[in-house]
Amino acid sequence: MDTELAGILGAAARTVRVKLGLTQADVADRIGMASEVYGRLERGHMLPSVQNLRRLCVVLNIPPHDLLGLGEEFAAPPPKEKPRVVRTEEDVPEMRRLMRNLRRLTPVQLKLMNLVASAMQQQKKKP
Repeated sequence: MDTELAGILGAAARTVRVKLGLTQADVADRIGMASEVYGRLERGHMLPSVQNLRRLCVVLNIPPHDLLGLGEEFAAPPPKEKPRVVRTEEDVPEMRRLMRNLRRLTPVQLKLMNLVASAMQQQKKKP
């Protein structure tokens, strides 16, 4: 393994992830990697597969030449204008964590969680 490259890639990934307000678990979940493995990647202890490198570029919205520590001469031609992403309340870390946990529940557990949430809202409405 190229430890210098792993360190460059890990540092770049961490910097961009923090700027985006994402947790390691958020990124790991989005690229289909265990959060412990993603943590090793950010610490420069491993290099991702090509597929995971591509997913990481997409999730972090960073060009591969930046993630790999290469100069602008390796940059692809500018892409077509992308629509701006509007952050919603669903983008807050707590909501992402909750959604990640809810996706792992069985249908019965999900139904129970919905009942709990409804009961909590009813309690909030009472004076």
